Amino acid sequence: MSGVSFGGYSGQAFSPSGDKGRFTLPPLFRKAVKESSDGRVLCLAKHDRWDCLTGFGLSRKNELDEQLDREEERAIRMQAEFDRDLRAMHLFGFVELPFDDSGRFVLPDHLRDLAGIDDGGLYFQGAGRFFTIWNPARLQAMGPEWAAAQAACASLTAEAEAKGKRK
Repeated sequence: MSGVSFGGYSGQAFSPSGDKGRFTLPPLFRKAVKESSDGRVLCLAKHDRWDCLTGFGLSRKNELDEQLDREEERAIRMQAEFDRDLRAMHLFGFVELPFDDSGRFVLPDHLRDLAGIDDGGLYFQGAGRFFTIWNPARLQAMGPEWAAAQAACASLTAEAEAKGKRK
């Protein structure tokens, strides 16, 4: 990395599915991933607790070993079991996907299947050091603590559908 100062991921966006199994990284997130990756590389993995994907740029790779150390130290302090190898597989099990200038990328089938993503489009939710990518129906099935994201997703999905019908 060339010392790029990265401010994190924030905001929400919806991206309709494209042709040939491609999806588009929305401009807000595309800009942040470029800043975080010194280029056009999107890192994606299945979120370890939620029914969605998590995305980030290459700069986060540097933080993952530190996160692993913190989690292990916390487990030791709490006298809890901790499988460092398994947790490392979770943290480093992401795929690196190139995307073009328009943000188009091909989502691997295994990630589509794990997150229940179909051709209905993707909802993006900023979360600081990463962002989540949802099938809107899966997000709507989450509990009441997700009300703000669910409302944003419903609004952005309806807006995209209205634009699609006008074309």
